[in-house]
Amino acid sequence: MNQLLQKLRHGDHPVEVSLRPNRTPNAFKECIDRGFVHVRFTDTDGGTELGVRLDKTACDLNADFELGTGKIKLIGNLTLDYVKVQCIADIELQSLAGKGYLITV
Repeated sequence: MNQLLQKLRHGDHPVEVSLRPNRTPNAFKECIDRGFVHVRFTDTDGGTELGVRLDKTACDLNADFELGTGKIKLIGNLTLDYVKVQCIADIELQSLAGKGYLITV
């Protein structure tokens, strides 16, 4: 297992939702509706952006996207350096940032 994966598996790390071209709660909601979001871990060298396929049944999406308030929990799967992992991130809608980590599955 590489150093990046080892680091992201231990403790909470600062994350932000990566959105283009507009960084808004409504753009974030559109990504969630499609079932795929980009989460960027900001405390790695240069940042690490991961594409996460959401497990909508495990996510807690109860927030007000129109007002941009509340907190949601994203849970989804991806493969990082040939290792299957699950990304878990708590995101504040107002800032589109929060804390997250990975676990191996």
